[in-house]
Amino acid sequence: MTFNSYIICGTPRTGSTLLCDLLAKTNRAGRPDSFYGGAFRGDWAKEWKLPEPGTMDRAAYERLYLDTAIRKGTGDTPIFGLRLMREDVANLSDLLNLVYPGFSADNARFERAFGRCLYIHLNRADKLAQAVSYIKARQSGLWHIAPDGTEIERLGEPQPLRYDYGQIRAETERLEAFEHDWQAWFEAENIRPIRISYEALAHEPASTLIDLCAALGIEPPGRTEIMPGVAPLADAINAEWIARYRAEV
Repeated sequence: MTFNSYIICGTPRTGSTLLCDLLAKTNRAGRPDSFYGGAFRGDWAKEWKLPEPGTMDRAAYERLYLDTAIRKGTGDTPIFGLRLMREDVANLSDLLNLVYPGFSADNARFERAFGRCLYIHLNRADKLAQAVSYIKARQSGLWHIAPDGTEIERLGEPQPLRYDYGQIRAETERLEAFEHDWQAWFEAENIRPIRISYEALAHEPASTLIDLCAALGIEPPGRTEIMPGVAPLADAINAEWIARYRAEV
């Protein structure tokens, strides 16, 4: 089966940056990124030197944005890759509806825009560890590091790290709700995604990538060619917060 595109369906801190990096490095599976992430659309538009949205008809602007995103997310490969967080699904559907109106289902609208699409559900079984990772990243400002420890992505100045039971509980519940919403959406849209766990991806990135390439119908790289460019950030502080939270529940 040949796919024109894939959508990585995730939530924060599920390893999506690692997976995007692995796929991009194959040079066969697009250049996936969060082109429709609500917080990043303005940055992408500036990087791509698109006109200001207010200077064009809105539908025309969204068509230009879509065409550019597909070109950038495909690169010199035969397939387009998109990372999509659960909270951005409705906005993506609304924006694509301006370009391709008349579809009653998200899945049909997405396939009209991106072609035959493989959905990849990226999930993290340990929601508490996921919540702690998210909160710690927000406080520290550091979101991703390379295997050698150098910073890849910093989104803010470091703040003092502070354990907060209420914040961890709320974030855990939010992530659980996102996961429930993904499952409900897959069922409503009659989608059977490829399922990848954060735990498997983190421990066996090469095997995960090879299996995913097979699902996409593209030739996988050799195991010795697969070099993850993103490393886990969890440390003793993560473990301390997790243990403290469990003791207080």
